[in-house]
Amino acid sequence: MKKCIAAFLLLWTTVAVAQPACFSPAQAAELVSHFYARTAAPDLPPMDAATGECSRLQYQKALSLRHGAVIGYKVGLTNDTIRRVFRADVPQWGTLYEGMLLPNGSEVSASFGARPTVEADLLVRVSSTEINAAQTIDEVMKALDQVIPFIELPDMLVKTPLKLDAHSLGAINLAARLGIMGVPVAVSQEPQQRARLQESLARMKLVMADGAGVTLGEGVGSDLLGHPLNAALWLVRELNRQGIRVQPGQFLSLGTFPPVQPPKAGTRFVVDYKGLEGSAPVWVQFRQ
Repeated sequence: MKKCIAAFLLLWTTVAVAQPACFSPAQAAELVSHFYARTAAPDLPPMDAATGECSRLQYQKALSLRHGAVIGYKVGLTNDTIRRVFRADVPQWGTLYEGMLLPNGSEVSASFGARPTVEADLLVRVSSTEINAAQTIDEVMKALDQVIPFIELPDMLVKTPLKLDAHSLGAINLAARLGIMGVPVAVSQEPQQRARLQESLARMKLVMADGAGVTLGEGVGSDLLGHPLNAALWLVRELNRQGIRVQPGQFLSLGTFPPVQPPKAGTRFVVDYKGLEGSAPVWVQFRQ
């Protein structure tokens, strides 16, 4: 019996040691050095939720020392297709920092990150702290003043991005790096107009094309948790759970519409939001 207990304890200890640990400050600083050098970091092990959360906190602390003020937050894994890729059952979130959001038509190096990608996305801008008490997407909508077409330019950072799982992806700040902001669509304070815009967010059709007009992929607003504002609601609730209150003027990035594309020098990516009244295409040009 004693031998069985000893064997069990040895097995338990071995398994416990094998579990990934939260990033130390030194490990987080090393990852951030790869971020700024635009060099691929070593692959990360799968993580559980608790390890992912504490690792994200360490990584964000290290990142914020050099990257400036917080200007918003992003939620990812809100699209079923992307969730399956990263074996995720719930979304993840990251922080957007000063200098990450660029104007429409910006020219960006094709090697802007260690593992750069191009994704169709959507931004909203917060106008009221009442969003922190929102229980419905109607209440979220009332606390916004802009809907913004958005091309996100994430950096997957590690040598083999597809080895990341949901929590290790969250640990590297959900790969936040850069993004291109299109022309904002104002959110009306008139209830009927606001309701029409809210309805159109679910029905709109996103079309990603190259500079020659060749379609690369399509999606609809409802691909993000049934409605893009469901993604915003999830994000705000999760931030509140962690003691973070969203502030007026901050931006929320709501998730990816596949396909995810690699950037290439000399190419242009354009995303059109068909059915989103008042919107114009957002685009980015890549150089060497």
